[in-house]
Amino acid sequence: MNRLKVYLILFFVVFLCGFISTNSSEGIEIPTTTKSDLIICHSGYCLAYDENYKLAKWVAYELTFAETQGTYARNDKFKPDPLILKNSASLADYKKSGYDRGHLAPAADMKWSAEAMRESFYLSNMSPQDKSFNRGIWKKLEEQVRDWAIENTAVYITTGPILEKGLPTIGPNQIPIPKAFYKVILDYSQPDIKAIGFIIPNQGSSSPLSTFVLSIDSIEKQTHIDFFSKLPDEIENRIEQTACTQCWGL
Repeated sequence: MNRLKVYLILFFVVFLCGFISTNSSEGIEIPTTTKSDLIICHSGYCLAYDENYKLAKWVAYELTFAETQGTYARNDKFKPDPLILKNSASLADYKKSGYDRGHLAPAADMKWSAEAMRESFYLSNMSPQDKSFNRGIWKKLEEQVRDWAIENTAVYITTGPILEKGLPTIGPNQIPIPKAFYKVILDYSQPDIKAIGFIIPNQGSSSPLSTFVLSIDSIEKQTHIDFFSKLPDEIENRIEQTACTQCWGL
Protein backbone atom coordinates (compact mmCIF):
# COMPACT_ATOMS: atom_id res chain seq x y z
CA MET A 1 0.00 0.00 0.00
CA ASN A 2 1.50 3.32 -1.05
CA ARG A 3 1.83 6.36 1.18
CA LEU A 4 -1.06 8.25 -0.47
CA LYS A 5 -3.49 5.41 0.25
CA VAL A 6 -2.35 5.31 3.88
CA TYR A 7 -2.95 9.07 4.25
CA LEU A 8 -6.40 8.76 2.67
CA ILE A 9 -7.37 5.92 5.02
CA LEU A 10 -6.12 7.83 8.06
CA PHE A 11 -8.02 10.94 6.94
CA PHE A 12 -11.22 8.92 6.53
CA VAL A 13 -10.86 7.30 9.96
CA VAL A 14 -10.27 10.66 11.66
CA PHE A 15 -13.21 12.21 9.80
CA LEU A 16 -15.49 9.30 10.68
CA CYS A 17 -14.54 9.37 14.37
CA GLY A 18 -15.17 13.10 14.48
CA PHE A 19 -18.55 12.66 12.81
CA ILE A 20 -19.60 9.96 15.28
CA SER A 21 -18.47 12.06 18.23
CA THR A 22 -20.28 15.17 17.00
CA ASN A 23 -23.49 13.27 16.36
CA SER A 24 -23.35 10.98 19.40
CA SER A 25 -26.24 11.09 21.84
CA GLU A 26 -24.24 9.43 24.60
CA GLY A 27 -24.77 11.12 27.95
CA ILE A 28 -27.32 13.70 26.80
CA GLU A 29 -29.59 12.77 29.70
CA ILE A 30 -26.98 14.00 32.21
CA PRO A 31 -27.76 17.57 33.39
CA THR A 32 -25.15 20.27 33.79
CA THR A 33 -23.16 19.48 36.93
CA THR A 34 -21.45 21.70 39.50
CA LYS A 35 -18.30 21.24 41.55
CA SER A 36 -20.39 20.46 44.62
CA ASP A 37 -22.29 17.61 42.91
CA LEU A 38 -21.34 14.09 43.96
CA ILE A 39 -21.83 12.20 40.70
CA ILE A 40 -22.26 8.44 40.98
CA CYS A 41 -22.83 6.07 38.07
CA HIS A 42 -24.12 2.52 38.31
CA SER A 43 -24.71 0.10 35.46
CA GLY A 44 -28.22 1.37 34.73
CA TYR A 45 -28.25 5.01 35.82
CA CYS A 46 -26.24 7.97 37.08
CA LEU A 47 -27.19 10.34 39.89
CA ALA A 48 -26.14 13.55 41.58
CA TYR A 49 -26.21 13.01 45.33
CA ASP A 50 -26.86 15.96 47.63
CA GLU A 51 -25.13 15.22 50.93
CA ASN A 52 -27.01 18.04 52.69
CA TYR A 53 -30.42 16.58 51.89
CA LYS A 54 -29.16 12.96 51.84
CA LEU A 55 -31.10 12.44 48.61
CA ALA A 56 -30.34 12.39 44.91
CA LYS A 57 -31.25 15.68 43.28
CA TRP A 58 -31.45 13.88 39.93
CA VAL A 59 -31.21 10.38 38.51
CA ALA A 60 -30.62 10.03 34.75
CA TYR A 61 -30.57 7.14 32.31
CA GLU A 62 -31.45 5.98 28.82
CA LEU A 63 -34.26 3.45 28.39
CA THR A 64 -34.37 1.49 25.14
CA PHE A 65 -37.00 -0.72 23.59
CA ALA A 66 -34.77 -3.77 24.14
CA GLU A 67 -34.36 -2.95 27.83
CA THR A 68 -38.14 -2.84 28.33
CA GLN A 69 -38.22 -6.48 27.23
CA GLY A 70 -35.93 -7.67 30.06
CA THR A 71 -37.02 -10.53 32.29
CA TYR A 72 -35.11 -10.10 35.56
CA ALA A 73 -37.51 -9.95 38.52
CA ARG A 74 -37.31 -7.26 41.21
CA ASN A 75 -35.67 -8.41 44.44
CA ASP A 76 -36.86 -5.75 46.92
CA LYS A 77 -33.49 -5.81 48.70
CA PHE A 78 -33.15 -2.18 49.71
CA LYS A 79 -29.68 -1.20 50.95
CA PRO A 80 -27.40 1.85 51.25
CA ASP A 81 -25.39 2.78 48.19
CA PRO A 82 -21.82 1.46 48.72
CA LEU A 83 -20.43 4.45 46.79
CA ILE A 84 -21.85 6.95 49.29
CA LEU A 85 -19.45 6.97 52.21
CA LYS A 86 -21.14 9.61 54.38
CA ASN A 87 -24.49 11.34 54.87
CA SER A 88 -26.44 8.37 53.56
CA ALA A 89 -30.05 7.51 54.26
CA SER A 90 -30.61 4.23 56.09
CA LEU A 91 -33.34 1.61 56.23
CA ALA A 92 -34.20 2.91 59.71
CA ASP A 93 -35.18 6.27 58.23
CA TYR A 94 -38.10 4.72 56.35
CA LYS A 95 -39.15 2.15 58.96
CA LYS A 96 -42.62 3.00 60.36
CA SER A 97 -42.39 6.44 58.72
CA GLY A 98 -45.58 6.00 56.75
CA TYR A 99 -43.68 6.77 53.51
CA ASP A 100 -42.58 4.46 50.72
CA ARG A 101 -38.99 4.11 49.61
CA GLY A 102 -39.95 5.53 46.24
CA HIS A 103 -37.78 4.66 43.25
CA LEU A 104 -36.48 7.46 41.04
CA ALA A 105 -35.16 5.08 38.37
CA PRO A 106 -37.90 2.41 38.54
CA ALA A 107 -36.97 -1.21 39.11
CA ALA A 108 -39.13 -2.12 36.11
CA ASP A 109 -36.81 -0.03 33.90
CA MET A 110 -33.84 -2.10 35.08
CA LYS A 111 -35.12 -5.61 34.37
CA TRP A 112 -32.62 -6.00 31.50
CA SER A 113 -29.78 -6.88 33.90
CA ALA A 114 -29.47 -8.61 37.27
CA GLU A 115 -26.87 -6.05 38.31
CA ALA A 116 -28.97 -3.09 37.19
CA MET A 117 -31.99 -4.51 39.04
CA ARG A 118 -29.96 -4.98 42.22
CA GLU A 119 -28.51 -1.46 42.03
CA SER A 120 -31.95 0.06 41.51
CA PHE A 121 -32.70 -0.75 45.16
CA TYR A 122 -29.87 1.39 46.54
CA LEU A 123 -31.24 4.02 48.90
CA SER A 124 -29.54 6.70 46.82
CA ASN A 125 -32.20 5.91 44.20
CA MET A 126 -35.01 6.42 46.73
CA SER A 127 -36.96 9.38 48.07
CA PRO A 128 -39.77 9.43 50.66
CA GLN A 129 -42.99 9.16 48.70
CA ASP A 130 -46.59 9.19 49.83
CA LYS A 131 -47.93 5.66 49.35
CA SER A 132 -50.88 6.73 47.23
CA PHE A 133 -48.53 8.81 45.06
CA ASN A 134 -45.89 6.10 44.62
CA ARG A 135 -48.39 3.37 43.86
CA GLY A 136 -50.73 5.59 41.87
CA ILE A 137 -49.98 8.59 39.66
CA TRP A 138 -46.17 8.13 39.83
CA LYS A 139 -46.46 4.47 38.81
CA LYS A 140 -48.78 5.53 35.99
CA LEU A 141 -46.16 7.97 34.71
CA GLU A 142 -43.43 5.32 34.91
CA GLU A 143 -45.56 2.95 32.86
CA GLN A 144 -46.22 5.68 30.30
CA VAL A 145 -42.49 6.33 29.93
CA ARG A 146 -41.90 2.64 29.23
CA ASP A 147 -44.57 2.78 26.53
CA TRP A 148 -42.76 5.77 25.02
CA ALA A 149 -39.46 3.85 25.05
CA ILE A 150 -41.18 1.12 23.04
CA GLU A 151 -42.84 3.55 20.61
CA ASN A 152 -39.72 5.69 20.06
CA THR A 153 -37.02 2.96 20.25
CA ALA A 154 -35.29 4.84 23.11
CA VAL A 155 -35.91 7.76 25.46
CA TYR A 156 -33.67 9.69 27.84
CA ILE A 157 -35.02 10.30 31.33
CA THR A 158 -33.98 12.59 34.16
CA THR A 159 -36.02 12.52 37.35
CA GLY A 160 -35.88 13.49 41.00
CA PRO A 161 -37.40 15.32 43.96
CA ILE A 162 -37.82 19.07 44.16
CA LEU A 163 -35.59 19.92 47.12
CA GLU A 164 -35.87 23.03 49.24
CA LYS A 165 -35.06 24.12 52.77
CA GLY A 166 -37.56 23.64 55.57
CA LEU A 167 -39.14 20.38 54.41
CA PRO A 168 -40.50 17.96 57.04
CA THR A 169 -38.28 14.94 57.60
CA ILE A 170 -38.37 11.26 58.51
CA GLY A 171 -36.01 9.03 60.47
CA PRO A 172 -32.92 9.51 62.60
CA ASN A 173 -31.02 10.97 59.62
CA GLN A 174 -33.79 13.53 59.02
CA ILE A 175 -34.46 12.67 55.38
CA PRO A 176 -36.57 15.46 53.76
CA ILE A 177 -40.04 14.64 52.41
CA PRO A 178 -40.28 16.35 49.01
CA LYS A 179 -43.49 18.21 48.22
CA ALA A 180 -43.25 17.20 44.56
CA PHE A 181 -41.26 15.18 42.02
CA TYR A 182 -40.27 15.97 38.45
CA LYS A 183 -39.53 13.86 35.40
CA VAL A 184 -38.25 15.07 32.03
CA ILE A 185 -38.15 12.83 28.97
CA LEU A 186 -36.33 13.29 25.65
CA ASP A 187 -36.90 11.46 22.37
CA TYR A 188 -33.77 12.19 20.34
CA SER A 189 -34.74 10.29 17.21
CA GLN A 190 -34.91 12.14 13.89
CA PRO A 191 -36.87 13.80 12.46
CA ASP A 192 -39.27 14.45 15.36
CA ILE A 193 -36.97 15.28 18.29
CA LYS A 194 -39.18 16.14 21.22
CA ALA A 195 -39.20 16.49 25.01
CA ILE A 196 -41.81 16.62 27.74
CA GLY A 197 -41.71 17.36 31.46
CA PHE A 198 -43.85 16.75 34.53
CA ILE A 199 -44.03 18.04 38.08
CA ILE A 200 -46.42 16.05 40.28
CA PRO A 201 -47.20 16.80 43.95
CA ASN A 202 -46.20 14.06 46.40
CA GLN A 203 -49.77 12.92 47.05
CA GLY A 204 -52.38 10.70 45.48
CA SER A 205 -54.16 11.96 42.38
CA SER A 206 -56.74 10.67 39.91
CA SER A 207 -56.04 13.47 37.43
CA PRO A 208 -54.76 12.60 33.93
CA LEU A 209 -51.02 12.85 33.37
CA SER A 210 -51.53 15.75 30.98
CA THR A 211 -52.60 17.84 33.99
CA PHE A 212 -49.00 17.86 35.23
CA VAL A 213 -47.18 18.62 31.97
CA LEU A 214 -44.85 21.63 31.98
CA SER A 215 -42.21 22.95 29.62
CA ILE A 216 -38.64 21.92 30.39
CA ASP A 217 -37.80 25.61 30.89
CA SER A 218 -40.44 25.84 33.64
CA ILE A 219 -39.08 22.78 35.40
CA GLU A 220 -35.53 24.14 35.19
CA LYS A 221 -36.68 27.29 37.00
CA GLN A 222 -38.23 25.27 39.82
CA THR A 223 -35.40 22.76 40.21
CA HIS A 224 -32.41 25.00 39.32
CA ILE A 225 -31.16 22.17 37.10
CA ASP A 226 -30.08 22.62 33.47
CA PHE A 227 -31.41 19.63 31.50
CA PHE A 228 -30.24 18.42 28.09
CA SER A 229 -27.48 21.02 27.89
CA LYS A 230 -25.40 18.74 25.64
CA LEU A 231 -27.90 19.15 22.81
CA PRO A 232 -27.18 21.66 20.04
CA ASP A 233 -28.48 25.04 21.23
CA GLU A 234 -31.05 25.34 18.47
CA ILE A 235 -32.63 21.99 19.36
CA GLU A 236 -32.40 22.53 23.11
CA ASN A 237 -34.10 25.92 22.92
CA ARG A 238 -36.88 24.64 20.69
CA ILE A 239 -37.84 21.55 22.69
CA GLU A 240 -37.52 23.19 26.11
CA GLN A 241 -39.76 26.19 25.48
CA THR A 242 -43.01 24.37 24.78
CA ALA A 243 -45.09 21.66 26.44
CA CYS A 244 -46.46 19.64 23.55
CA THR A 245 -48.78 16.99 24.96
CA GLN A 246 -50.06 16.04 21.50
CA CYS A 247 -46.51 15.25 20.37
CA TRP A 248 -46.52 12.45 22.96
CA GLY A 249 -50.11 11.31 22.49
CA LEU A 250 -51.43 12.67 25.80
